[in-house]
Amino acid sequence: MAFEILHELRPGGPRLGRLRTGRGAVDTPAFIPVGTNATVKALTPEEVAETGAQMVLANAFHLYLRPGPEVVEQAGGLHAFMGWPGPILTDSGGYQVFSLARMRTIDDDGVTFRSPIDGSAHRLTPEAVIDLQRRLGSDVVMPLDVCLGYPHELAEARAALEQTVRWAERSRAHHLRAGSGVLFGIVQGGFEPALRAEAAQRMAALNFVGYAIGGLSVGEPADRTYALLEGVVAELPPQRPRYLMGVGSVPSLLEGIARGVDLFDCALPTRVARTGIIFTATGRINIRNAAYRHDLQPPDPTCPCKACARTTRAYLRHLFASDEMLGPRLATYHNLFFLGHLVADAREALRAGHYEPWMRGVLARYTTAW
Repeated sequence: MAFEILHELRPGGPRLGRLRTGRGAVDTPAFIPVGTNATVKALTPEEVAETGAQMVLANAFHLYLRPGPEVVEQAGGLHAFMGWPGPILTDSGGYQVFSLARMRTIDDDGVTFRSPIDGSAHRLTPEAVIDLQRRLGSDVVMPLDVCLGYPHELAEARAALEQTVRWAERSRAHHLRAGSGVLFGIVQGGFEPALRAEAAQRMAALNFVGYAIGGLSVGEPADRTYALLEGVVAELPPQRPRYLMGVGSVPSLLEGIARGVDLFDCALPTRVARTGIIFTATGRINIRNAAYRHDLQPPDPTCPCKACARTTRAYLRHLFASDEMLGPRLATYHNLFFLGHLVADAREALRAGHYEPWMRGVLARYTTAW
């Protein structure tokens, strides 16, 4: 994999890039739709591509539990299994493992946990997670890391940082011996600037191909998120891609781009779509509201997607009120198209050299009102 910076407004600021993989190039900044179980819920791979997605994410933890890596391997790897020809990034499942607070135990070697599906016992080590993603055939691989929620004690953040670094060292060594795809490091470190900076420095010293930034946007104030993000970016190698994990709201995505992030993923746009939340240029709306019963406008009058070209708010509301599966499908398609179109516009603004005024204009029109 190679990463090329095509244009950068300033060091640590917004930049235009291209990530080249064996399965195609990804123009950055880019949003990566989440396909946890080898599917972006409600959409076919062809529809996902239509939204502007260049890469998708699948979750190694969930695929390990069901259907199992042997099934994916027999199918010829994850790309063949799910019918997606482009690059695939797999999350290690660290977040999912650590969210099972009552069902797992952690030691220096790895994590023992019980499956949330059937209660069966399982063991994951940094090496096993690399092997799992090799069997899946991932293009971009994530190591096992320690994820924390917000808030937490400083001692917890220090312990998580140290464990994440130790596991990163083991993951990198094992990946060099037996891995496939390319391995990113993950920067953790909690919510103290000094710890975050230290975590970024220590990950940078391990010379990963790219760097993910985890454990942000998990409930902390937005201004803290952005300040920590700036501090981390300042410590990472400027020539390597930067990936902010789990961020997909419009303000956070644009603010992340402004601070030099290249890749984003988040389940938010697809998850809220299934409940009737629609992204529009002026903010999110809940299409289930009675106010839309007679509204014959497109879901977002400014959007060129096929859902907005052929559908009205009244019809979409009717689909949700009638519990018709087409409603979540159209809402999901639109939300992903909206974000795909947004980052494409961001790339154009970067190319023209006026990203920040463009961003201010977008955010001035956009609210988070439901």
